[in-house]
Amino acid sequence: MGEYGQFCPVAKAAEVLDQRWTLLVIRELVAGSTRFNDIHRGVPRMSRTLLSKRLRTLASLGLIARRDDPRGPVYELTDAGEELAGVVDVVGQWGIRWMSSLSEEDLDPALLVWDMQRRVDRNALPSGRTVLAVVFVDAEPDLRDWWFVLTPDEVDMCDDDPGYGTDLTMTTSVDTLVRIWRGELGWNDAARTDRLQLHGARSLQKQVKDWFQLSPFAGVPRPTAATSLTA
Repeated sequence: MGEYGQFCPVAKAAEVLDQRWTLLVIRELVAGSTRFNDIHRGVPRMSRTLLSKRLRTLASLGLIARRDDPRGPVYELTDAGEELAGVVDVVGQWGIRWMSSLSEEDLDPALLVWDMQRRVDRNALPSGRTVLAVVFVDAEPDLRDWWFVLTPDEVDMCDDDPGYGTDLTMTTSVDTLVRIWRGELGWNDAARTDRLQLHGARSLQKQVKDWFQLSPFAGVPRPTAATSLTA
């Protein structure tokens, strides 16, 4: 952990939070992930070795607590860690408002489907089991196909065909679905221009946009072009 040698509380906080990946690991814990594999799904490009190291560091600083149950380690935020939820929220709002430019490297389909999985509105799902396949036409072969197995009681996201048959298929690009997720493009606008195509029962095609609550930052007001130029 880097040290600035300053008594300023901003400096002391930065010694913890500006370590590579650390704030994103905290983001995952704030979002409700408690298992190592689930945390890693939110930071798929972080090595598992480094994630283990970061979790140990956060525990030693008193930001998280580790306990063990029959399924393995569970990581939970302490009171100090819970206070960082506000930091994550403010940083996210600032980022989507002022750092809106995305490169191709930023368009990570694994992170996108994981984020979607934990934002499913179970109250909006049909009764019984519904399988939604998502096909990213512009992704690498091993990141192209994903499946959501949706019931009002449980939601699973799979990178292999779960074998139940598919009720609805969504075909799109990673860029398109990321922009929908971030609140920059409407579902209906994407479908109208064929940037997002749905295949399956018409009733399910009409419902699917209601199954997923968008990113928590999707509704953040964005600066107008004039504001950006004069800022």
